[in-house]
Formats: sequence, structure tokens, C-alpha cells
Amino acid sequence: MLMVSGVPTPVGGHALVGGGLGKGLLRYVEQTTATAVQVYVSNPRGWALTAGDPKQDDAFGKGCAEHGVTAYVHAALLVNLGSPTEATVERSVATLEHALRRAHAIGAQGVVFHAGSAVDPTHAERAFATVRRVLLPLLDEADRQGWPQLLVEPSAGGGRSLASRVEHLEQYLDAVERHPHLGVCFDTCHAWAAGHDLATPGGMTATLDALVAAAGADRLRLIHANDSKDACGSTRDRHESLGKGTIGAAAFAELVNHPAAGGVPLIVETPSGSDAGEHAADIRLLRGSMAG
Repeated sequence: MLMVSGVPTPVGGHALVGGGLGKGLLRYVEQTTATAVQVYVSNPRGWALTAGDPKQDDAFGKGCAEHGVTAYVHAALLVNLGSPTEATVERSVATLEHALRRAHAIGAQGVVFHAGSAVDPTHAERAFATVRRVLLPLLDEADRQGWPQLLVEPSAGGGRSLASRVEHLEQYLDAVERHPHLGVCFDTCHAWAAGHDLATPGGMTATLDALVAAAGADRLRLIHANDSKDACGSTRDRHESLGKGTIGAAAFAELVNHPAAGGVPLIVETPSGSDAGEHAADIRLLRGSMAG
């Protein structure tokens, strides 16, 4: 198994936490043997923000410490810092600040958010100015408060995405002066949908090499390992269990053994039922693919 300084790479998935964060974590870990977990702390498809339950927050943090689990929060899917609609930008900032506060409360290491879209063709050139205006102060505040890092995740492409292919990360990071509190979350299904041919031998390696060239050697801080139901370049974000989709198992072996992925936590967001059985199989595949 791939190790960094003698510590195994954390591997896990996005957990359903019905019944509370603490209870949901323990159930998920028991079902999957995960050592990494990602959760939502608000409605993923709405703007409503919840305060959380201090008892469940405490149970989640203690559960992670007890079971050696590294945790992450995924922000609501509506977040779009590049929107031409100011109300959307304001809600997005509020949602990210809420997610950072909640992530800090539960001991999570980072908050994932989507890179967003300019939406309107007339706003394309101004979108990055908007990102700079609102994201830099939030990154500065997160740094001052000791909150977890923000992790920008390129999209599956289509529309007027601010970052879909990994090369686009250069402009996104430059817009916020490559702030040290902003990391990258690499999603394999998104990259495939955006046109990176990960299935061809060497394709995953070339994509990760391009990511490092655009973002820097130490900027990759989380990986979403997802197979896809669709063809390369489809711009469709439909996840499939590892090795059962169009990307294929060999690409994930290439992924976990790339130097840039060394020690970077892996999260599967593949389809799973209430027993997380598919996640357990995906986690085993990733661990089994790691070089000793």
C-alpha cells in the first residue's frame, strides 16, 4: 500500500449521515472500513443553512479520531462564485463561510466547492474578477481563523465553466494570487467528461502531470475517484462504480501510484445503497491498486 512517511493513504467515500453526523460516520466506517470520509453539512441542492447539533459534531470528531478517519465537507452544489447574478454570488460566499465554520466544528480538513461558471457569455471576462473580489477575503479570513482549507474542484465542462480541464486551474489560481489556503480537488469523472482521456494507458499520468504544471506540485489535496457512465468529453457528470464504467480499473491503478497522488486522500462518490456496499468494493479496489 502506498505510504507517505509511514502513514497509509486515507481512502473512503461520501457518506450518507441520516440520523446525525456521529451515528452516520460510525455506520459508514463499519460498513466500508473507510479511513476518509466526505459529508454535506447543509442541503446540497438548496441555500438553507443549518446550525448543526453540537452533540453530533462532537461525536463525529471523536469518531474520526478513534477510527483514524480524515474528514472533508462538500459545499452545496449551488455555489457559483463566478455568477453574473450578485445575489447568487452573495449566497455562495455565505454558504462557503458556513461550510468552513461547520467543517472546523467537526474537525474536517477541507471544504470542497465547484469552480463555477460565468453563465452569461457577456460576463465571461468579468467572472474571474468576481472570483477574486469575493474569494480572496474569504481565504484570508479562513487563514486568520484557522479554518480548514477550501478546495476548488474543476467541473465536468459544458456551458461557460471557469475550470473544467486541469489546465484551467492556472487561471483560476492566478485570479486569487495562488493563495496558500486554496487547494485543488481532482475528480476523475469530471476530468473524463471534460475531455481528458484517462482510459488510454498513460492518460491518467499525463492528466496529473498537466495538473501539477498548472497548479503546482503541492496544490492537489483531495481526489474524488469516480468511474463514469458516459464517453470521454461528454460533459456529463454521471458516476459509476470503479472498473464498471468507461474509464476502467487500470486508470485508477495509474492514479493512485502517481507521485502527485502520494498520500492525498481518496474519496469515492460512486453509486451506493443504504448499506454502502458498492463503496466498500471501490475502497478495496483502490487499496489493492496501491504499490507496496
